Amino acid sequence: MAWESGFDYISRFRSSHISHFGICKVMIKKHQGKSIVCADSTIIDKGDLIGELHLNNKMILTMIKSQGSDRTALMTARLVRKSMKQISEAFTSQPEFSEVRALVGITLLHRGLTHGLGFEQQPMKSGLFQRVTTAYLRLLLSVLHPEGKKRIGRKTEQLIPMMLIHSRGSLRNRFKSVKKVAVAEELWLLQPSSNSL
Repeated sequence: MAWESGFDYISRFRSSHISHFGICKVMIKKHQGKSIVCADSTIIDKGDLIGELHLNNKMILTMIKSQGSDRTALMTARLVRKSMKQISEAFTSQPEFSEVRALVGITLLHRGLTHGLGFEQQPMKSGLFQRVTTAYLRLLLSVLHPEGKKRIGRKTEQLIPMMLIHSRGSLRNRFKSVKKVAVAEELWLLQPSSNSL
């Protein structure tokens, strides 16, 4: 958690805006490095604004201590899904997100976190940043996962960080149906009952 505190402090200088959405945090910053081509043909060039997605690892660690790892995994999945709905809404309603091209996260747990959330996966470019990120995320996994050190030893070749990406368009398309269903249900509840006088 000392790493997390240090990262949070540095983040203030790396981003133009930070928003919290439940268990997730989004840092708005300029994309650095090579261009990213998304599945829907959106191109993110150097200097374009992106929303960098982060999980609240302190919250996850607290849940592990109180609820256990299995229950925490289920709770985290639900909380992330809820946060994603809020982030999608922010992309369309909050002025800070009006020029953000995509939502981007980096994680070792891409197999579990992408289920039902619609992220596309892309490998990180090899280099110093990729190596440092891999070392840090493996260290984090060894702390948060009850069999973290054993798991890293058994599946080192599989524990490679991946970029999870939602372009602005894919984020809207993924979660717009959720909003429509909620509105439809609300309108239905407001309709007078057929049995009313």
